[in-house]
Amino acid sequence: MYAVVFPGQGSQAVGMAADFAAAHSEAREVFEAADDAFGGPLSQWISEGPEAELRRTEITQPAILTASIAIYRVLEPRLPSPPACFAGHSLGEYSALVAAGALDLADAVALVRQRGALMQEAVPEGLGAMCAVLGLDAAEVARICAAVDGLVAPANLNAPAQTVIAGRAAAVQDAAEALRAAGAKRVVPLEVSAPFHCELMAPAMKKLTSVLAETPFRDARAPVISNVTAEPYRESAVARERLRAQVCAPVRWVECVERLVGEGARLELEVGPGKVLSGLAARIDRGLARANVEKLDDVPAALAAVAKVAA
Repeated sequence: MYAVVFPGQGSQAVGMAADFAAAHSEAREVFEAADDAFGGPLSQWISEGPEAELRRTEITQPAILTASIAIYRVLEPRLPSPPACFAGHSLGEYSALVAAGALDLADAVALVRQRGALMQEAVPEGLGAMCAVLGLDAAEVARICAAVDGLVAPANLNAPAQTVIAGRAAAVQDAAEALRAAGAKRVVPLEVSAPFHCELMAPAMKKLTSVLAETPFRDARAPVISNVTAEPYRESAVARERLRAQVCAPVRWVECVERLVGEGARLELEVGPGKVLSGLAARIDRGLARANVEKLDDVPAALAAVAKVAA
């Protein structure tokens, strides 16, 4: 058995999935449908950039989703059996829901475009910040953040010794100094446009609630692991609630990967730009086999890896 996972914001690159679109009509159809749903030249920004435009949150999110699903549409009919379950890191949970049949591509593109815009609007640029903390466990990071005066908290629990914190810029800076003093190997400021997955995103969460309510969802064909609870779900009503809560809640990625294993997955297949999730999986569970499909040339090796665990 195997699980399919999709990357989140930060994995974007100019030209992502371009080789799939050049070679396969399934991928081209995804790009065309995404352009229609976006109401602009999304595929042009994906294929040509400029990179600065692609980094704009309201463009980044639908762009990554589109590239990921374009790759998956080519891969899906070639897989020897359906995945046991799906998951995605933050934005990637929307890609997972599309792949699992719970969301139409066009609805998902329009939804994440609004999500990105709302998240960007929630906090004026410069008032929030995020840092990656390496070399301390998540419980210690949370304890230190709680002791800091101001709003700062874990936002992404990515690996046993890799946690991202988010909050007001001054509080994040104070937490970073305290974390270094506590023995963190590295505390790295992230180039982000807003402090995602923290309480400062509450205005975005409130506005996204009505958008989610108006978006058609279906029950998923296979379980999707929630970023918020690290539990599987299929029901459309649960999907809306999990995506709403996800805006402010930390991404519990360590537990998500552990749950994939608990659901019977012996292989994590990462589909989409970058290899970040494959790298995190290696730190979370070394017994979990890994494969990724970012380029067209990756497909044969990935299919062979899936065949081994699907037999």
